[in-house]
Amino acid sequence: MTTARSGDALTTELVDPRSAEGRAVVRRFYADIVGRYWGRPATDAEIERAMLDEPSDDLRGDSGFLLVVQDGVHVVGCGGVRLIEPGVGELTRIFIDKTVRGRGAGRTLIGELESMSASRGVRTLRLTVRGDLVEAHRLYQRLGYETVEPFSSSPYADFHLAKKLPPTAD
Repeated sequence: MTTARSGDALTTELVDPRSAEGRAVVRRFYADIVGRYWGRPATDAEIERAMLDEPSDDLRGDSGFLLVVQDGVHVVGCGGVRLIEPGVGELTRIFIDKTVRGRGAGRTLIGELESMSASRGVRTLRLTVRGDLVEAHRLYQRLGYETVEPFSSSPYADFHLAKKLPPTAD
């Protein structure tokens, strides 16, 4: 677990995306991004459709992992890494609740995802970002993610970013 530098007790914990806690936070992720996409609160049907169309079950075991961010006992975010091929991972399901945005939760989460990825042999982390997720795009750039050639044909992939991770000390 990691504590944010801002002095707030933000921690991360590994969870199974199929668990009640994992499904609940991934559902909040989809509620946020679907709602932002449409410019209105997402309906339950829209959230369920997104969860079926883009499942998160592979964010465990040898294919990836999912972390939750907690502020004390409350889950306030999540993020995962999907292991694409040897040495390459993809950030996914990055979500920070609006109540804690600006407190370093995103930085804490990404830092922990990078550290865990590096310990699993990942040397490059990549991700896609929609154009309307301006603050997320800005955060990734501040954390060293740079524009790369497109690697996804998703209609929601407006930006393709990647970062080389430093080798871990063995």
